[in-house]
Amino acid sequence: MAVEIPSFLHLARPLAPAVIGVQPTTAPLNVIIQPQAVFSILDHAIRRDIRDTQSTRVIGALLGVRSEDGMEVEVRNCFAIPHTENEDQVEVDVEYQKNMLALQLKANPREVLLGWYTTSLELNNFSALIQNFFASPETGTFPHPAVHVTVSTEPGKEIEAKAYISAPVGVNAERAAESCLFIPVPYEIRYGEAEKSGLELISGAKDSENRAAPVVSDIEGLERAVDQTLDLLDRVAEYVSSVLDEEREPSNALGQFLMNALSLAPKVDPQDIERDFNNHIQDVLVVSYLANTIRTQIDLSQRLATATLTMGGSDALAATGGGEGGEKGERGGQRGGKRGGRGGRGGGQQREPREPTE
Repeated sequence: MAVEIPSFLHLARPLAPAVIGVQPTTAPLNVIIQPQAVFSILDHAIRRDIRDTQSTRVIGALLGVRSEDGMEVEVRNCFAIPHTENEDQVEVDVEYQKNMLALQLKANPREVLLGWYTTSLELNNFSALIQNFFASPETGTFPHPAVHVTVSTEPGKEIEAKAYISAPVGVNAERAAESCLFIPVPYEIRYGEAEKSGLELISGAKDSENRAAPVVSDIEGLERAVDQTLDLLDRVAEYVSSVLDEEREPSNALGQFLMNALSLAPKVDPQDIERDFNNHIQDVLVVSYLANTIRTQIDLSQRLATATLTMGGSDALAATGGGEGGEKGERGGQRGGKRGGRGGRGGGQQREPREPTE
């Protein structure tokens, strides 16, 4: 009778450059990407040099914040790095990368270097070289793993992104410096309500001929949001009706989601909602009226202050001119009095007659 013996595969720890007192980590990460970083990557791909001597992909550095335990990173910013790539070699402008990184970290002290990105889903030997450069202790993210994000930018196709970290592999230290193992990690493109509104506004340009989306006012934006909400409610009501009529297969996950959404709705009467809404509108109008009144008062006070300064300057000039005229008149009177006094003293004395000279 054969005895089943479990088989195991023992893998040694990959070779990596060691730093005294620092232990590198290859723990799984959760990568969060902000929309502005994705837009910067797409803009870099559109503005790339399409000459035959240049590479078909572009690369750049990723900046952001890292959690205290290092298990989650958030990509907030990025910048492009010039490079040339062909079948034989790849050249990266290291000095430009260092200067731009120092400038970015000076402008945003809370951000750190997280890794790099490229606009190609392909992973090759050059990708391993660049990954090791960004993961090195001197110029990279060591002891934290460098994050590598790939974004596909092929025209006419949907944008696809992937995130990786790496582990060095090789039979010796030299081979480990030239190769690495890319490990996929989960990622998420996270955006807030304000960013979602901006993305929806920008996405409206795809349906126009001039590829432009006009900026709407607050009232128009509110009207569009209400119309979209009504359309979604109609779709949900149609789906529920079709499920009740056994025209469509029910979905437990969707039903649970609808139950959770309905449980968040406040249980109040429609009249109370209308009254609260009217009170809110009145409060908004009062605040708007007060803001306009304060703005008008500030503008009026500024104009009055300017007029007062202008009139005060004219009066000061006139007073200065009058004072100088009075001083001159007083000085002239004093001089005239002195001369008159001298004449009086001269008139009281008799002058001796002089003989005519031949």
